Formats: sequence, C-alpha cells, structure tokens
Amino acid sequence: MAAAVAMGQQWVLVEMVQAFYEAPAYHLILEGILILWIIRLLFSKTYKLQERSDLTPKEKEELIEEWQPEPLVPPVSKDHPALNYSVVSGPPSHKIIVNGKECINFASFNFLGLLDNERVKNAAQASLRKYGVGTCGPRGFYGTFDVHLELEDRLAKFMRTEESIIYSYGFATIASAIPAYSKRGDIVFVDEAACFAIQKGLQASRSNIKLFKHNDMADLEQLLKEQEIEDQKNPRKACVTRRFILVEGLYMNTGDICPLPELIKLKYKYKVRIFLEESLSFGVLGEHGRGVTEHFGINVDDIDLISANMENSLASIGGFCCGRSFVIDHQRLSGQGYCFSASLPPLLAAAAIEALNIMEENPDIFQILQEKCKRIHKALQRIPGLIVVGDLFSPALHLQLEETSGSRENDMKLLKRIVDYCMNRSIALTQARYLEKEEKCLPPPSIRVVVTVEQTDEELDKAASIIREAAQSVLN
Repeated sequence: MAAAVAMGQQWVLVEMVQAFYEAPAYHLILEGILILWIIRLLFSKTYKLQERSDLTPKEKEELIEEWQPEPLVPPVSKDHPALNYSVVSGPPSHKIIVNGKECINFASFNFLGLLDNERVKNAAQASLRKYGVGTCGPRGFYGTFDVHLELEDRLAKFMRTEESIIYSYGFATIASAIPAYSKRGDIVFVDEAACFAIQKGLQASRSNIKLFKHNDMADLEQLLKEQEIEDQKNPRKACVTRRFILVEGLYMNTGDICPLPELIKLKYKYKVRIFLEESLSFGVLGEHGRGVTEHFGINVDDIDLISANMENSLASIGGFCCGRSFVIDHQRLSGQGYCFSASLPPLLAAAAIEALNIMEENPDIFQILQEKCKRIHKALQRIPGLIVVGDLFSPALHLQLEETSGSRENDMKLLKRIVDYCMNRSIALTQARYLEKEEKCLPPPSIRVVVTVEQTDEELDKAASIIREAAQSVLN
C-alpha cells in the first residue's frame, strides 16, 4: 500500500516537471515575476521609520498655542438676512403687524384667507379641548387619531382619488414620498426649477437625476429618447429600472403652471410615471380648487402620485399625498416622515377639515382668487427696471430686475430697498430666499408678491402703484 502511494506521488512529480517544460514561455515569465513579487512583499518592510528629534516641552507648548482648528461652520456676516428677520405680532392674515407697523399682507401664502377664519379657529379650539396639544408619537405608535383618518378620507374624496395619507410637516411630504418609490439606479426626469423640498427628496433617493429645461417639453422628450436608446442597449437592466417625471403643478420658484396635457402624452409614449407636486396649485387652480388636473381637465388617474402641503390654502400645517390605494399604502411602510415623525396635532387636522368644508361650500372663492391674480398681474406690467415672472393665474408672482448689476449680492440689496420702501408705506412684501450653496439651479433674486381673496381691488391697485414708485425711486 505504501509503495503504491509513493509511486503515485512520483508520478505526480513527473507530470509537474513535464507540464513545466511544455508551458509557454510567457506563462513561465509571468509566474516567475509573481513569485519574485511575493518574496519581495514577505521580506520588505511595510513602512520606514522616519528620523526625528524629540521635541522639548517648550516646543510642544508653542506648537499647541499656534494650532488653530478648522471652524465648525463657515463665517457668516452679521448683515445676513437670516440673522435679521422681521418680527410679526398677531395673525398674519389680511392685515399683518410687522416690527410694530400694520401693513397689508402681500407676503403670506394665505390664499383663501382661512388663517384667521372664525370657523377654522373654533374647530381647532374644540379639538384642543378634546385631544390636547400634540400626539407624542408617530402614526404606527399610538399616534393615529380618529381625526387623522377623517382628514385622510376627506382629502381623498375631495381630490377624487382612492386614498390619501397625511404628514405632519409640509416640506417632508414630497421629500419623503420620492425616496419611498425611487431608489438607487432608478431614473427621475425633473424640471430644473423644482423647489427645494423636491431636491432634498431626490438627494435622499440616490436615483439617477436628469434635469430638463423649465417647462421645455422638447428638451424633456429629447432626454426620454436618449434614455430609450440606452434601454435598448441593455434590455435586462431596463426591465428593472423605474422611470419617473417629477414636476410642480404651479412652480414655487417661478409662478409658472406646468404643461400637464403634454406631460401626459409623454408619459404614455415613453412609459414613465408622473409625480405631481401641488403645494401652490391645490386650493388655487380649477373650478373647485382641486389643482392643475382640474384646471386642464385631466383625469386624476393619469397621475401616479399627487402631493401637496396644507400650509397654504388650508392655512394649517403638514401635507398629504393621494392616489391609488396600493400606491399610498406603500408610504405607510416606507415614507420616512410618516413612519418616524410625531403625527399631525389633532387641532391642526380639525382645522384642515373645517377649511375643506369652507372650500366645498364656497366654490366661487376660487374664481374670485383667479380674478384678483389677473388684476395684480396686469397692474405690475411695464414697471421700469422690473419684470413680472409668473402665470396669469398664479397667486405667487416674482418681480425680478430687468438688468442685473452683475453681482447677486448687489441685486438683493436693490430689491431689499424696494421691499423696505413698500413696508414704510404699509405694504408688506418679502424677498424670495434660497439656500444658495444647496440649490441645484439657483433662481435669480426676486421679490415675491402674494395675492389672497381678502385683498380688495383698491388694495391691489395701491400695492402695484407703491411698487412702481419704489422701483422708480431705487432703480433710477
């Protein structure tokens, strides 16, 4: 037995020697280099000791005194607008008291004038007495109250969708909804003028982002065609890649309405999903305030997800998403703002329900708002040095400089002087603010003019006249 084992080992050795002689020359050279490299790694030092002289205690103290740590935050000027804010006393309704001065409010997004409405306040007070102030828990941990379920049911019926879900913070609504569906490797086609909440949602999703020019459907279709060609090259990857178009119904940064009918055509042509952010258009556009879908007569089922906040037209706090039940239920499991934040305080949910009641009982209010928007839009035309940015139906317009000074900082100072001029004459305006280092496509500096149903025609004309005076005084 031992002899057989020895014979087998000898035979293996003979085969190895024979294979060595039969191997190609380049193979032997590569093996030789590899063996030499391994020997070098085994016997070489992984680091070299650097010669240095020990420091004396005095030298160590001097080095410590000279060392300056990096600042925790970058230096900020004391003149920065965020550090010099105006203080409001009382409700920011039709009339607002800013720094002790009463003004007509053209700054707050109280489009339907419900912020100081008696019915809304009474509903909130009744809820406060019944439920207390807050909830102290997310929806999945004893944070779901009956008033939350009622509000979700009412919003779904109002928007004519199967189901809705509410969030306790408006910004977190779309910022949570996007990463709940779009993941790493998915593709999102988004308008370059998208608001900051959308940008943060896209960042959290880690998806492949493709920006198209603002409201430019030709540019969007070009991107869709390019993606279609890429998908044909790798059909296996294309089968597992989700594609979304993400737009705002009424853009916060521009006041423009999205061309929804053209977007719907592109959706079905290139087989993508559409997410629609309607924080400004909800309670503003359409015969009954249902937003841009009603404005264009689009079937709401053509939209995969609608998102909006309740902090503008409903004059409450928080936001909601609505759509098909299987789409909305997914957010109850993966919407971060829904799963991990304390739920909406019941008093604010009750206020939103009462605001919905008023909207349904008074559909004429939306026509009144649109007429006022048209009036201020027309009155602000042809102001020397300023241009009006925004659609005719938008209650939030932007006034931008016709010619820039060449410096964003100087442009903002000029606009600030116009705002101050108007404030001194009892017209409260505000400059649009952005996180300049965070914005993907930073909009130009502007003054935001907000229209509400409470403003009279005389007040609208007065505001336009004072803005014209301010522009002539500051820019000429």
